[in-house]
Amino acid sequence: MPTKTMLRGVELSSALDRAPGLEPERPEADGVWSWRDYMTSNWDDSGQMHYLEEWNCALVRGEGRVTRPGVVEVDGEELEYDTLVIATGSSPIVPEAVAGVDHWTNREATRTHEIPKSLAVMGSGPVGAELAQFFARMGSQVTLIERGDRLLGRVHEDAAAIVLDVFREEGIDVRLGVSVERAEAGITVHLSDGSSVEAERLLVATGRRANVEGLEASGVTIGARGVEVDEHCQAAENVWAVGDVTGVAQFTHVGKYQARVAAANMCGRRVRADYRAIPAGIFTDPEIGTVGRTEGVSARYDLSGVSRTSTYERPTRDGFVRLFADPDERVLVGAVAVGPQATEWLGQLTLAVRSATPIDVLLDVIQPFPTFSEAIFFALQELHSALPDRG
Repeated sequence: MPTKTMLRGVELSSALDRAPGLEPERPEADGVWSWRDYMTSNWDDSGQMHYLEEWNCALVRGEGRVTRPGVVEVDGEELEYDTLVIATGSSPIVPEAVAGVDHWTNREATRTHEIPKSLAVMGSGPVGAELAQFFARMGSQVTLIERGDRLLGRVHEDAAAIVLDVFREEGIDVRLGVSVERAEAGITVHLSDGSSVEAERLLVATGRRANVEGLEASGVTIGARGVEVDEHCQAAENVWAVGDVTGVAQFTHVGKYQARVAAANMCGRRVRADYRAIPAGIFTDPEIGTVGRTEGVSARYDLSGVSRTSTYERPTRDGFVRLFADPDERVLVGAVAVGPQATEWLGQLTLAVRSATPIDVLLDVIQPFPTFSEAIFFALQELHSALPDRG
């Protein structure tokens, strides 16, 4: 929520720069911080306490660890349990090359009241990309360092290419195919190609690691990604795990979903988690929404072909929807959407993948006009033509 609130301010400002008749103006930093701090209740969670009290929940603050099956110790106090739910989340990974240098992770970057004159960002996943664009639009000179050969390595290459073009147009210095060898106080970052980057601040966004410390005595199995769970989100006898700590997918909405699955099973129902249609949103400008797998027969339709785009400020090249289908089952298995509010109109594609709705049925859906979701209809037409004839 803090990041998305920060991004909304610069998105609105940037939109003015592209809309005829409107005067662009960079957001005032104090206003952005004030909005963000309001949305986080000034980083105070006490306002949520009444929800716990209404549901007869007791909150114990402190650092906990499982000392033996059935007992959690929190700062010397022993709490007995019949059933344990592990939701310990994840923490940023900080490579050894920069560990000894003053740096930000997403936590510090989203709490700051500072716009550094220059910022080096290490890693171009969703966190690195979103914060790089935010600080660049707020006035920082941003250098984005990525050891892979493209941005956003886990999303479709078509989507990553659009974001790369936008970043370079907005003045972000994107360095691809280079890794950080070492960093020095000051800050100077030395790269594998022999070059170096000097910056006032360094932001490390190189992924996250499941928080599994203190769980060894709980009876769970800890694997490379985190606590291993079965299809019911159960990790051991009378122990369930949900969220980032499971390593299934590090999204808040996946943690919420797993919590519902675990709760149902703890209450005696046999509910299985189904991960075929996990939606993901990257809140760069333009937004990227993805769901499912990017394999099988595919078809792409650009947003330049729908009427809604001509009423919007973003240049027409900056958006598309690409659909992926199982050629035998003739159902969607995945989708990628890029454009204004793409994460919102991705919803119907998430439902289509999860429900295995036939392509012919999806083609018969009436899409509202004028909306970006019309592109889904046109992409479905292209996809239908690309699928092999049933014979």
